[in-house]
Amino acid sequence: MRRSLWLIALAALAHCKRQEPEPVPARATDIAPAGNRNEPRPVSSAAPSASGAAIEPAGSTVIASTSRQSGPTDAGEPRADANRPGSVRFAVIGDYGAETPAEAAVAAIVKSWRPDFVITLGDNNYPDGEASTIDVNIGRFYADFIGNYRGRFGSGSTENRFWPSPGNHDWVSGLGPYLAYFTLPGNERYYDVERGLVHLYALDSDPHEPDGVSAESRQGAWLKQHLHASKSCYDVVYFHHPGYSTSQHGPTFPMRWPFRVWGAEVVMAGHDHTYERFDVDGIPYFVNGLGGAPKYDFPEPATPETKFRYNDEYGAMLVTATTTEIVYDFFTIDGKKRDTLSVPGNCRR
Repeated sequence: MRRSLWLIALAALAHCKRQEPEPVPARATDIAPAGNRNEPRPVSSAAPSASGAAIEPAGSTVIASTSRQSGPTDAGEPRADANRPGSVRFAVIGDYGAETPAEAAVAAIVKSWRPDFVITLGDNNYPDGEASTIDVNIGRFYADFIGNYRGRFGSGSTENRFWPSPGNHDWVSGLGPYLAYFTLPGNERYYDVERGLVHLYALDSDPHEPDGVSAESRQGAWLKQHLHASKSCYDVVYFHHPGYSTSQHGPTFPMRWPFRVWGAEVVMAGHDHTYERFDVDGIPYFVNGLGGAPKYDFPEPATPETKFRYNDEYGAMLVTATTTEIVYDFFTIDGKKRDTLSVPGNCRR
């Protein structure tokens, strides 16, 4: 009898265990609609998921990301197609020139990528753009990329591979030290240069720019003409003051030029010391200001154009362009990929 009761009890216990539901996998929290200040709960994962949906690291916000997992590894190793003939890889840094440990860490990860060149999104020389600080703020960390280098941190590059744009801190001393330090095309405040598949357009968004900063200005007319004439695969426009941002400085409305209509594939800016990606008129806009100066918060809610934002750690962008696609990756100094976006190629040649 006791053996029968024991068998019945054992069968009942097994039945209960079969009915116990399996745990539900954790998933990222969708962002609240624009205008709702209730931010989503951070998710601890640091990289995009295998399915391609961006997973937000702590302190970031993800909104309906269209990114897909096709970029470098978390250590920033070259993509499988990065060695195709004609492919171009370049780094993007912003708000970096402060001679801080953070700047040194960002420079180290940039150098580890061995990019073809580096572009900057302004504020190259804190705090006042002076000649006495420019070499320790820039050359100490990036001399290996600078052509015609005359500083004290090595011999520089045999050809220029450093293409800056000026920021408000560079203008404090009148931009003279900046213009003397670099050897750039055109008037050197704004200019264009073609590097394989990529055509760079560095603008001066500071109000002190003598040729103006509106779309109707002399500088605006110059960009419109050059973009319309371009036959490059990827026209990259960059400057300091962002037309879109939800951080401390917020948007600079005069810089909301019709970039897509004129022919740009991407628009990059700095000024706010965060990382933020937007979709504006069907092309990506980036704020990338985590190059070394103190980080900023996000006091404003995400906008309808915001797709991803992050401010936990310093970092830089690695952009890989091939004839079939251009991939924008943002890495932090710990080597982790925090955001990635792949856009099909637009080769018109």
